[in-house]
Amino acid sequence: MSSAKLVVITGATSGIGQFAAIELAKKGAHLVLTARSEEKAAETRSIIEAQAPEALIDFHYADFSNLDQVGEAAAKIASLHERIDILINNAGIHAFEQRISMDGFSEMVTVNYLAPWLFTNILRKRLVNSSPSRIVNVGSEASQQSGGLDPKVDLLHTEPFSALGSSKIYGKTKLMNIMFSYELARQLEGTGVAVNCVCPGFNATGLGRELSFAAPLKWILNTLNIGDPRRGAGIIVRLATDPDYQSVSGGYYSVKAKLQTPISPGDDPASQHELWNVTAGLLAERTKRFNQNE
Repeated sequence: MSSAKLVVITGATSGIGQFAAIELAKKGAHLVLTARSEEKAAETRSIIEAQAPEALIDFHYADFSNLDQVGEAAAKIASLHERIDILINNAGIHAFEQRISMDGFSEMVTVNYLAPWLFTNILRKRLVNSSPSRIVNVGSEASQQSGGLDPKVDLLHTEPFSALGSSKIYGKTKLMNIMFSYELARQLEGTGVAVNCVCPGFNATGLGRELSFAAPLKWILNTLNIGDPRRGAGIIVRLATDPDYQSVSGGYYSVKAKLQTPISPGDDPASQHELWNVTAGLLAERTKRFNQNE
């Protein structure tokens, strides 16, 4: 980067988000990161500074299963920074049992989709005013396991599921991310804000931390050089910083930077718009409240 860019990253305290933060710090970015706790923030700061000693890093605390905390963090970031050059929505979980958030939604739907939707829309004005700027959303080819999407049903789904059945629910949240990206790209056309979505490939990260065998599995995969999160981080950083992508918007990319077509109805503009409208209705009060505070 020729000058310091302000980069906001969610989910940067582990996995591909942390590797992306490290690479962006090496490029001289001013990092604004979200974290669930001061302990995770301190650990992440140490890891980044070990590789980029001059890194400028700020943290804001939010549990992404709590939409009020998400809104408060986004509003605080917007109030503190006149410019936001890059937003990377990376926070996500793969829950292996149903848990309901304090807001009454499925925790997985909240963390993976509703939270980044709200976070982005509170930062939207700042990103537009900072153009040329970029938004990178992390989707996944796990969306292929979604079995389709009905926003009026799936956004409100709170029925129990098994570990085996969790993949379908996770896939739906990732399909929502992809559809959100397409719709947002259309809405921001002509503003100078590039919006793209990426599947970072299979990664041995903290997404499966709820599994009892997650730690030894991660060690085995890393030893065999399978699921290296640095590959996923690489495409995120590329979409966020490469000059070739500044004027490219509305794409869904593989880890190899190839354009992909999502499973139906992910590629349907009418369905993307419907998902947006249903989500906007569910989050209308919070969007208005935190945008007023911004």
